[in-house]
This record gives sequence, C-alpha cells and structure tokens, in this order.
Amino acid sequence: MICPYSLSTPGGVQVQALGLARALRELGHDARVIAPCDGPPPEPGVVTVGPSAAIPSNGSISPVAAGRDVTRRTLDAIHAFGPDVLHLHEPMVPGPTIAALLGSDVPSVGTFHASRSDGIRLYRWFRPAIRSASKQLSVRTAVSEAARVSAAQAIGGHFWVLPNGVEVERYAKADPWPTDVPAILFIGRHEPRKGLGVLLDAFAELDRDAALWVAGDGPETDELRARGIPGVEWLGTIPEAEKAARLRASTAFCAPSLRQESFGIVLLEAMAAGATVVASDIDGYRNVARADEAVLVPPDDPDALRDALRAVLDDPGRRAELVAAGERRAAQFSMHRLAERYLPVYDAAIARGRP
Repeated sequence: MICPYSLSTPGGVQVQALGLARALRELGHDARVIAPCDGPPPEPGVVTVGPSAAIPSNGSISPVAAGRDVTRRTLDAIHAFGPDVLHLHEPMVPGPTIAALLGSDVPSVGTFHASRSDGIRLYRWFRPAIRSASKQLSVRTAVSEAARVSAAQAIGGHFWVLPNGVEVERYAKADPWPTDVPAILFIGRHEPRKGLGVLLDAFAELDRDAALWVAGDGPETDELRARGIPGVEWLGTIPEAEKAARLRASTAFCAPSLRQESFGIVLLEAMAAGATVVASDIDGYRNVARADEAVLVPPDDPDALRDALRAVLDDPGRRAELVAAGERRAAQFSMHRLAERYLPVYDAAIARGRP
C-alpha cells in the first residue's frame, strides 16, 4: 500500500491507505504501508520515506514528498518486503507512488481518488508523461464515477469503481466527547471550497442553544476566526481518536463543501458514529448520502443550511430516523467489505503482471 501524502497529516487518502491495510491484515494478508511521515510512523506496518512539503493541488494543499532520497527509500522498502502486488493510491502524484510505478516490476493497482469538473490540473499540465506512466499500471480503480471520469479524461483505459471504506467499529464504539449542549461538528481544511464560511454565516443566526466545533486549519483560519461568532470552538487539527469521539458526541455533522469532493468518506464516518449528517447537495456527497440518510442542501446557501440545521436540532424523531438510516448506510461501506472486494482486483493485477 503506497500513499503519496504524509500520514502525519489528516486526509481521506491517508485514512483509506491505513484502514485498508488494517482490514487486509484482519483477513490474514501481510499488508504494509509506504508513505511520507513528518515524525515517527503513526502505527506498526508503516515504512516512512521521509518528511513532506506542502504543495498546492486541486484547490487544496497536499503534503507530498519527492526527490532522489524518496525514490531510493521507496524502492528499498519494496525490495526488502518483496510484495506480490502494489496498491498505489493516487498513482500519478509525484513521490513514492510514481517511484514504485516506474522503478519496480511488481504488478500494481492504481486507485484514483481526486476529481473536479474541469479536470485535475496535474493531469492537464503533464498529460503526455502521465499517459506514458499510467501504461505501467496492471489494473486501474477509482473511488467514484466522478473520480473515474477525471482520470479517464487524462489517461484513458478501463477502471473498476470501488468506493472508499469506513472502519465502522472505530466510530460506532468511540466514547463520546463531553458536551453540555447540542454540538454541530465541522472537519476539514479551512479553504474556500470546503464552505466553512457558509457554515459560519448559517450558525451566526441559528438562534439555538448549540455549539459549533470547528476542526482543522488552513489559509482562511485567521480571517474566519476574526469574525468572533459566539458559540464557535476552534479545535485546530485533531487526532483520529478525538475525531471519532467528537463525531460520536455530535448532534449534527455538517459538510458544507462547495465543489471538488469525489467521495464523502467523512459523511460515512459521521453516520457510523451516529451523528445526523447535514451536507451540500453535490455529486461527491450524493455518492454516499441519499435523501433518507442525510439532509442535503444547495451549496453556498447559508439560509438553506441554517434552516436544515434548525430542523435537525428541533426534531429528535427525525434525527433518530436519519441516524438509523445512516448507520445502515455506513455498514454497506465497511472497510472489511472493501478489503474483500479488493482481493479479486489484486488477483487480476497479479495474473496480468506488468503491461
């Protein structure tokens, strides 16, 4: 399992790589993770290729690592382990995934996570080189139809669509974070596409006895905090255990993103934890949440978002219905199921070998 992003930084791709490796081990397979780390590896079974640097990518900031030392450490780790198959998450991102793809002859599965309507900038800039490198993949997968379309526009070929997974028990069995009032939780990078400003506009006039927990940070943090909206608790970056505890304690989890979400894994985490989900009605979130499992509102509409939050806070019966449906939905995306679905994909890659 090779991830181009630092495992020391919270992120959806990192969560998938670590969680899928854990699930594969539970099924009796020897799964290792190779990735950048800014500090000690976060858990056993991880080989670090060194620290990361923050690089703008797809409307966000990506903690990636590249260079000769990264390539050498990646290939040394592969040689020492001797795997049957490599699973490359975001295989076209510079760093250990590209190093493994071009520097090793081990069969590989490439999973594409990102999407955006006008194509990923990296793919547009380096299309000839990326098309050439992608021919070394034995099998291609994407986490959603939107991610498949973005990748297929750049490199072509056939993709298996396998959605992301969630470690259900990790969230369902977390001890709730202490709170004296109903809590609304936001988790994400503080940048325009995540819609935190819209949520703050909605919360400022919510007129309900509730707290807004804001986890994460980013380029908008100082500006948004300067609004001084009462009832908002700025948490900064929180560890996974605290994230699970706060999700478990939340009355509502709010995901007000405006665009560029290929798959709403954090919505599934919230559902698994028993939180009611209020999210933007965008393609990436419709992959996960349907009308009877979450409240979906138009993006960039603070009035609609405020009305939805009020309705959730005021109607415990409706919340209970949404929570029960959400828990059932999360179970369908369990990481254990995803690991089982990947086994024939790995077999197909091994059977095909390197193209």
